[in-house]
Amino acid sequence: MAITNVTDQTFDTETGSGVVLADFWAPWCGPCKMIAPVLEELDAEIGDKLKIVKLDVDDNQETAAKFGVMSIPTLLVFKDGEVVDKVVGFQPKEALAERLNSHL
Repeated sequence: MAITNVTDQTFDTETGSGVVLADFWAPWCGPCKMIAPVLEELDAEIGDKLKIVKLDVDDNQETAAKFGVMSIPTLLVFKDGEVVDKVVGFQPKEALAERLNSHL
């Protein structure tokens, strides 16, 4: 499954069912650039069990505000539309995979 870019308009639809990892990021954010390849690897490895979406907070401030995103990258894990986990800042792949596996 490929990582999907979402907007304020499509966010709720894309995160409404199953397990979804939402990456709140911005193009100018260094740690966001560092975590992008980690998310690509996770998508390749466990993308059949969860969906990964990315939301550019500069272009989609409404959704970021709705979830209280104050720092980026912020990763929210949704299970059937409800937030079940939150990770702020860069995380190594192994640590992130361990947290995600607890929700799968």
